[in-house]
Amino acid sequence: MSRITLDAKCRLCRREGTKLYLKGDRCLSAKCPLEKKGAVAPGMHGVKTNSKPTDYGIQLRAKQKAKRIYGIQETQFRNYFDKAKRLKGLVGDNLMVLLERRLDNAIYKSGLSLSRSSAKQLISHGHVLVNGKTLNIASSELKVGDTIALSPKIIEKFQDILPIKDADFKAPSWLDVIKKDHSAKVTSLPLCEELTNGIDVNLIVEYYSR
Repeated sequence: MSRITLDAKCRLCRREGTKLYLKGDRCLSAKCPLEKKGAVAPGMHGVKTNSKPTDYGIQLRAKQKAKRIYGIQETQFRNYFDKAKRLKGLVGDNLMVLLERRLDNAIYKSGLSLSRSSAKQLISHGHVLVNGKTLNIASSELKVGDTIALSPKIIEKFQDILPIKDADFKAPSWLDVIKKDHSAKVTSLPLCEELTNGIDVNLIVEYYSR
């Protein structure tokens, strides 16, 4: 299984020209390279890049940005798109709903981890419970009515630094977060209008429709 190292994550943000929030609290601190270097693409030619992107280049960047935000590899992302096409409704909306319903994303959006990559690690190490049972597959698709929670061991160790403890933390409407139990329940399907990650799904649909 491929993985992205910590140093490479900052390069991904610089390449996309915006914060992807791949490192949790570090992305909000002055240590973030975008705060120090600005949105300059990595590499020796990053500063000199001033050519006008093509339509294909714009579509590609939208697809790459979505992949990197959700921490998904190319084949898996294409599989999500193909599945979205088979569902009723708009392809772009279906795609975003499928991505949002991933277990690792739900853990992150519930405030039970600092980032999606951190959520993946918790899941793979068996520290996440779904409906009271350990589930170690980050890509698992949650259904309405499912309950997710952290194991007591992780709660005891990291409860003071989890976003769920922040007074101003707010989970999306499709997740009912119970702060005292460090758990959340899926009450509905995700709403596309609530997403604030800056992903242009129309460009992704155009990319795969070439």
